[in-house]
Amino acid sequence: MPRRLHRPEPTGSGREPARGRAGLFDADDAGPELRAGQPPVPPAPPRPAPPGRAPQHRPPPAQEPEAVGLPWAGPSSDPDGTGQEPAADGPPEPPLTAVPDALGAEATGVPPVDTPTGAPRATGRAGRDMASAIGVGLGLGAVILAALLIWRPAFLLVLAVAVVISIVELTGALERGGSHPPRTPVLIGALAMIALAWTRGPSGLVIAFLLTVFAALLWRLGQGPVGYLRDASAAVLVALYVPLLAGFAVLLLVPDDGAARVLAFIATVVCSDVGGFAAGVLFGKHPMAPSISPKKSWEGLAGSVTACVLIGILLATLTFHGPWWGGALYGVAIALTATLGDLGESLIKRDLGIKDMGNLLPGHGGLMDRMDSLLPAAVVAYLVLSLIAPT
Repeated sequence: MPRRLHRPEPTGSGREPARGRAGLFDADDAGPELRAGQPPVPPAPPRPAPPGRAPQHRPPPAQEPEAVGLPWAGPSSDPDGTGQEPAADGPPEPPLTAVPDALGAEATGVPPVDTPTGAPRATGRAGRDMASAIGVGLGLGAVILAALLIWRPAFLLVLAVAVVISIVELTGALERGGSHPPRTPVLIGALAMIALAWTRGPSGLVIAFLLTVFAALLWRLGQGPVGYLRDASAAVLVALYVPLLAGFAVLLLVPDDGAARVLAFIATVVCSDVGGFAAGVLFGKHPMAPSISPKKSWEGLAGSVTACVLIGILLATLTFHGPWWGGALYGVAIALTATLGDLGESLIKRDLGIKDMGNLLPGHGGLMDRMDSLLPAAVVAYLVLSLIAPT
């Protein structure tokens, strides 16, 4: 192959004019003699479109709508084409959680705010306002103690008021979740259950419950078929959960030593709450049901069982003159039942996306939040005390 010699580039007037990317003359790249005396080359005409294809016209860019409440996720929200939203001014917002004390809110480090001024509430390690909680608990205990010691049937009035308020709170929470249980027949049936349990015993309680369920099903028929099964099932749940279980506290009151039985039952549940709270705060490291109640731990359950066994033995031997092992059995049964009742209500609240059933009691939430462990424990207390200390 013949070797090509390097040809030197001409200079001066012999240099070929520079061309642009489209092969056109660029006056800025030409020499000074060309910029001074020669006119610029006119641009080439546009290429005609191929036959059979219409010329394409790009539509003008659409104007972005004005933001109303939510950011517009249009083309301008990603100006650099990285697929990420531009950084906003200020700290990022915490992730949304269904419940204010859920794990997402704890991970953000943002304390729950529930005061009109926006200041965070004062809570302890268990997430409660302990001063208010202790004061309200002592007040409720004083009312129950006075009703039992002064005139025993007065406890029925206290229990009826608590049941009515709890039904209102529970049905209101279910309505926020999309269910609409008929409230009127359940409230009337609850009063009938308490009255018949006091006068007719267990058979009267069961008959009143069945009549309440039947009345709720008929009442809901007047609102049409849409959502009937959902609302009727919610009404049965409310009637079973609150007044039927509370009727066993009335059955505890019926015997001559009924005041002692009711006090023993309430005191044991309180010891379960206190023992579980203290052990959970001091030693709690292993969550029992993190998806339902993140603050419940196995160490807290051990504290509840220990406290209930101790008071159960004292009550069985000193008050009811029964065997010590009966008191231990009574304590274990109450501790487990009260814990399951607390977890059951927490499960309902998690499903509904709420923290408390109400805000009637400072430091506790609603009255239903205090009845959750008492209601199922009343059934177990009636059965176990009837076994170890029959009337």
